Amino acid sequence: MLTPCFSYTKKITILGTRLDSLQSLLVKVPGKQHVSEKEMNRRKDMVGNLRSKANQVASALNMSNFANRDSLLGPDTKPDDAINRVSGMDNQGIVGFQRQIMRVEQDEGLEKLEETVMSTKHIALAVNEELTLQTRLIDDLDYHVDVTDSRLRRVQKSLAVMNKNMKGGCSCMSMLLSVLGIVGLALVIWLLVKYL
Repeated sequence: MLTPCFSYTKKITILGTRLDSLQSLLVKVPGKQHVSEKEMNRRKDMVGNLRSKANQVASALNMSNFANRDSLLGPDTKPDDAINRVSGMDNQGIVGFQRQIMRVEQDEGLEKLEETVMSTKHIALAVNEELTLQTRLIDDLDYHVDVTDSRLRRVQKSLAVMNKNMKGGCSCMSMLLSVLGIVGLALVIWLLVKYL
């Protein structure tokens, strides 16, 4: 995984390269395009402003030149350089030199570890914010499910009451029809007895 500083350095280097190509395009404007002198100066000023801002960001990242390979990949250290430095030392000097190198390497390792920890901290904070948002959304969803469930229960109760009333209404209706049927039958029998 790339460290954030290396990623920014790389992006600034890419920006510098693109600004160089943009600058060269401004110098070689084709004759077919009719661009006024005022517009050309405005564009050159914009490119110049972008370059100065890129230089400011680069200097903030301790880069001497944002197209410099050493600032991207680190300086090339040659083993011969270390051998030349140690060649005139006695054993104590070599041990001290080795301790100094180890301290520098430990410091660099600690700086990288610090960058990793800070990056992890930012990721953890972002994940925490996302979890808080998701928890809030789940709580809202739970609330809406509870509301919908209570509404469904009320509708079920209302339907049960209506169904009960409908059944009771049907039995009253059937009783009324039965009474009318009995009265009608009694009337037919009475008429038959009377006229027959």
